[in-house]
Amino acid sequence: MGTRVQDSADVSPQAQLGDGTSVWHLAQVREGAVLGENCIVGRGAYVGTGVRMGDNCKLQNYALVYEPAVLEDGVFVGPAVVFTNDHYPRSVDPDGRLKRGDDWEAVGVTCKEGSSIGARAVCVAPVTIGRWAMVAAGSVVVKDVPDFALVAGVPARRLRWVGRAGVPLEPAGEGRWVCPTTGATYLEDDDRLMEAAQ
Repeated sequence: MGTRVQDSADVSPQAQLGDGTSVWHLAQVREGAVLGENCIVGRGAYVGTGVRMGDNCKLQNYALVYEPAVLEDGVFVGPAVVFTNDHYPRSVDPDGRLKRGDDWEAVGVTCKEGSSIGARAVCVAPVTIGRWAMVAAGSVVVKDVPDFALVAGVPARRLRWVGRAGVPLEPAGEGRWVCPTTGATYLEDDDRLMEAAQ
């Protein structure tokens, strides 16, 4: 199948692109980045040095994924999302000298399998977005998001539970939740949700 890289994209020769991956106009993929199979990097998106992406990930237009972010399989990153990577960002040190790459410690955002981050959301590293969780558009995430949680707001807070289909789950009593789309059942325990054995 091969890869597809538009002429206006800037992909480092030291980046690895999996089979079936597409990089669109004006996107940049830096050295050491590893993208799995069938990924899509949208127009103007940025993938930082050493970022790791699993298979079937989508970065929509102008998403900024700074190192050392890790995206597991099936992660969706909406348009203009930003993943930060610095605890205490400064352009200069206390003496006024321009900071360099070795003057600070990069921290990353981790997105677990199937998670989705909505348009213009900001994830302030270090945070982990749980499996199949969903971050609403425009949210600011400053703490870890549990598996299957739907979070929204500034700062982001859990509003609901969602299933693998991405739609809100419906309560079924006694800590059980059901997906109205797939019929899958989930169990809640101590503010955590897990899939019930099928």
